[in-house]
Amino acid sequence: MSQLRIEKKTPLFDRIFKPEHIVLENGHTVDRPRSRMPLIIICLLLVVYVSLQATGFNMKTIVERGYQLSVILSKIFHPNFSYFPSVVNPLIETIKMSVVGTVVGCLIGLPLSILASSNINSNKPSLLFIRFLLSIMRSVPTLIYASILTLVFGLGTFAGTIAIVIFTVGIVAKMLYESIETIDMKPYEAMTSFGANTLQAFWTACMPQILPTYIDDCLYCFELNVRASSILGYVGAGGLGVLIRERTGLRAYNDLGMVLLTLFIVVFTIDLINDYVRSKIS
Repeated sequence: MSQLRIEKKTPLFDRIFKPEHIVLENGHTVDRPRSRMPLIIICLLLVVYVSLQATGFNMKTIVERGYQLSVILSKIFHPNFSYFPSVVNPLIETIKMSVVGTVVGCLIGLPLSILASSNINSNKPSLLFIRFLLSIMRSVPTLIYASILTLVFGLGTFAGTIAIVIFTVGIVAKMLYESIETIDMKPYEAMTSFGANTLQAFWTACMPQILPTYIDDCLYCFELNVRASSILGYVGAGGLGVLIRERTGLRAYNDLGMVLLTLFIVVFTIDLINDYVRSKIS
């Protein structure tokens, strides 16, 4: 009976930096590999140095101009409360875009997540195509979508809402199909064996298992979208971003402080509500 000889390939590091030979008290010799930490530190410092050179980072500029940050922050942290009436309508537009974009995006993301699940969709080409499409949708920032869509649909909240929908679809479908691939498939297989089609079997056997995760993903996307929609006005998509761009350009930092304070309160309130809903779901 021939014996198979398995040769263990020596790592490149150990071939360059030879292990240290240690003689034990009993006369046996063991090899102790050299520490990789110095090499890791050198590589890290090299990457940081190249990055500093590529970005033009200059500590002298920070020291000389850093005091301007304290001047601006001092004005922002003293908001102009009389400016609040001007914030209300853009704030409502921001919330509307977030709500509509999240709801529509989550509804579209559900069937796409089913098609992107390898344990549901056995068609390999369509599976890869859907996953590739979702990767593109979530890799492009919402602001880029909004800047393109304003050229198509014109300035206003409609372009911003469509941008949020596209981004939400990519995020929700990605997180949901990963959850679908971890569920117990025995109820689904039982339903299909009794003659149910894919949609009927999924809705009956799989949906109850992923519903808490689905709701949690929707709430998470809503939080993201409220923050994202607040800057879409920079490209003409409406919302608080219009005020932020305007007040920043005019150097009206006290008014900007009121806008940011209002946004912070709204986002904080939404986070509290979402945490409460998640606690009830779990």
